[in-house]
Amino acid sequence: MKIVFAGTPEFAVPSLRAAAGKAEIVAVYTQPDRPAGRGRALAPSPVKQEALARGFQVLQPETLRGEASVQALRALKPDLMVVVAYGLLLPQAILDVPVFGCWNVHASLLPRWRGAAPIQRAIEAGDAETGVCLMQMEKGLDSGPVLLEQRTPIGAEETGGELHDRLAALGAQVLADGLGLLRAGIRPVARPQPEAGVTYARKLDKAEARLDWREPAAVLARRVRAFQPWPVAEAEVAGERLRIHAATALPLAHGSAPGTLLAAGREGLDVACGEGALRLRRVQRAGGKAIDAADWLNARRDLAVPGAPRG
Repeated sequence: MKIVFAGTPEFAVPSLRAAAGKAEIVAVYTQPDRPAGRGRALAPSPVKQEALARGFQVLQPETLRGEASVQALRALKPDLMVVVAYGLLLPQAILDVPVFGCWNVHASLLPRWRGAAPIQRAIEAGDAETGVCLMQMEKGLDSGPVLLEQRTPIGAEETGGELHDRLAALGAQVLADGLGLLRAGIRPVARPQPEAGVTYARKLDKAEARLDWREPAAVLARRVRAFQPWPVAEAEVAGERLRIHAATALPLAHGSAPGTLLAAGREGLDVACGEGALRLRRVQRAGGKAIDAADWLNARRDLAVPGAPRG
C-alpha cells in the first residue's frame, strides 16, 4: 500500500511514524521552511525533519491548487493520502487522486471543534472529554464522515501542551488501526457527522492571552491552562505585566474590585475576579523566566499584602 503523508507540526510526527510502520511512504508533503528563532533563519518543520531522517522524499509546495499539483500527486500513484495538521487546504481535484481518497487525523470528537485549535478550545470551554477522529476528507472544513474515533477525559489540571501530546499519540494509534484494517481488505465504515453539535475552534490569537479580571475565575483558570505553552496568558498584577503559567480558581467571596491583589503567600498570589479569585502559582516577568509566585513576591518588597512571606 502506497501512502502520501501530509503534515507539518510536532503533532503530526507520531502519525507519520505510525503510517511508516503500516505502508510504503512514497512522499511526504509539508509546509515550506519558515523563519524561526531569534535569528529568524529558515527552519524545517518537525515533519520534514522526521521524514528526512527516515529517507522519505519531501515535497514543500506553497499551494496544492492548479493542474501541476494534481499531476505531481498523480505521478506518485498513491493508494491513500494521510493528512495531519498540514496547514494547506486540499482542493477536490487533489482529494480525488488517491485510490482510497484522503484520511485526516483530527484532535477532537467531531462535529465538535472543527477547525484550527480544537485542543485549546476544548480546555477553554471546560469540556470534560475530547478525543481524536480518523475522518474521510471532503471539501468542507473537517466535515467529512468519521471512520474511527477514540475518546479520552480531560484532566482537571491538564494544560494545552499536555493534552496535545496525549492526543498526538492517540491520533497515531487511531491511524494505525485504520491502516491495519485497510491492509486486511476492510474499509472502515464512514459515519456521516451529525448536523447537531457543530462548533468551530478558531485559530489562537495572542490578543486572547490578555486576561480580563472582570471575568469569572473559573473561566480565567481554564484559559491559563488552554494557552500553555502558547500563547501563554498574561495580565497586570500590582502594576506589573506578568505572563501566567499556572493558576487555580478559588470560590472566594471578596467584595473587591476585579484585579485587586487580595493575598500573597507561598501558595500563590490571589487576585480578585468578577466571580471568585484566581490564585497565580507560576508567573514570568518581562525578560525573565517562569518562576514560582512566591519568588516573584520576594522581589516585590514594595507590596504589603496579607499572607505575604517576609524575612
